Amino acid sequence: MNLDHIERVYLLGIGGIGMSGLARYFKHLGCDVQGYDKTETELTRALVQEGIAVIYQDDVALLPEAYKQPSTQTLLIFTPAIPKDLKLKVYFLEQGFVPYKRSEVLGIISASRFTIAVAGTHGKTTTSTMIAHILKDSGYDCSAFLGGISSNYNSNVLYGENNVVVVEADEYDRSFLTLHPNIAVVTSADPDHLDIYGDERHLIESFELFLQRVIQDGVSIVKKGLPFSGDITYAKEEVCDAFAQRTHVADGVFYFDYIAEHTEIQNIPLGIPGLHNVENAVAAITVALQLGIKADKIKSALASFSGAKRRFEYIVKTPKQVYIDDYAHHPEELRAFLTSMKKLYPAKKLTVVFQPHLYSRTRDFVDGFAEVLGMADDLLLMDIYPARELPIEGVTSAWLLEKIGMDSKQLVSPEGVLEIVKQNRPELIVTVGAGDIDRLVKPLKEILENA
Repeated sequence: MNLDHIERVYLLGIGGIGMSGLARYFKHLGCDVQGYDKTETELTRALVQEGIAVIYQDDVALLPEAYKQPSTQTLLIFTPAIPKDLKLKVYFLEQGFVPYKRSEVLGIISASRFTIAVAGTHGKTTTSTMIAHILKDSGYDCSAFLGGISSNYNSNVLYGENNVVVVEADEYDRSFLTLHPNIAVVTSADPDHLDIYGDERHLIESFELFLQRVIQDGVSIVKKGLPFSGDITYAKEEVCDAFAQRTHVADGVFYFDYIAEHTEIQNIPLGIPGLHNVENAVAAITVALQLGIKADKIKSALASFSGAKRRFEYIVKTPKQVYIDDYAHHPEELRAFLTSMKKLYPAKKLTVVFQPHLYSRTRDFVDGFAEVLGMADDLLLMDIYPARELPIEGVTSAWLLEKIGMDSKQLVSPEGVLEIVKQNRPELIVTVGAGDIDRLVKPLKEILENA
């Protein structure tokens, strides 16, 4: 496939964070871009405002004529989350279209560029967004395909004038094995996506294969303690090739020193909170130093970094009430997030609203979820968000709730969350999860701001 010849792009599952990034990229190149998604969201509405047509009915009759016959000028991209029996997908295949996964297209885009790829079962969105911001803010520049909406740029795709691209490398269904990174970062490899991999060993093998795809004379940067190695190890407060030291909080801001063999950057203010984000920043700094970016520009960029939407995102922040929204959906992500909350606000009572994501993940890590959710003072547990899955017998939020060793816990509907918050006005509340819990953000913000 020659991307230079593409004039039209159709995306099945256009509302996904990665797919919408590709939609914006091809629109930026001057292509006609259209797509389908199951439901209208804030993101699909934004795409429409940018001139990208989106339909929500699985109806072939809604396809424009230009998209009904295969052509070397027409590119069809789909996400694995799309059902195999989707009428639009079946039609395209019957007509002879060659469908490309998002990861395949990303691989083609990055093949001719200097690629910085960030992988990991968690931490990759913030780290890749952080790297892209350092490159942009310092004047080094880059393009970027991110797995979240950058708060600094209000987009999940950035456009640069040079040939450098930052890519969030997704391990789901081994997507990241289409890339050929010049610099590869692995932030974590906790067991996840076991519905795809079967067991932890096969997940680890996939990360090892990803690191093998680093080009000759490239560099791999791997968090210390993972069951595979890279050229450079990094960590938070643990001596290795690159690490953070003297991490502390002052006036709600995290500060730390960056220590490496030939470099020390002192008292770096981090624009977003979280001990785990200090660790992400160590990885991002290490990448920037590999590119020759000066320490003072790195420090300035990190101070102005606003994070990614739904990653430790402050929604309400007043002396009386704090509301933070986060995407965490794995026990270790939750542990890192809630630990940072406790460090930031040790005197405040913490109310956690959590929506489990996937029946299989809930089943596989139920004990881990039960332990970590017990860190809350008050827990409001929502039903499991199924995403691509059918129910699994016995795997329910009620089952998870029984295992959580605390008294102040209850199952709630979305409407129930709003009513409880309206009545109780919690001083510190977080909404956490990867499903549609983000639909609560605006109404919760209105309730708390009108307190």
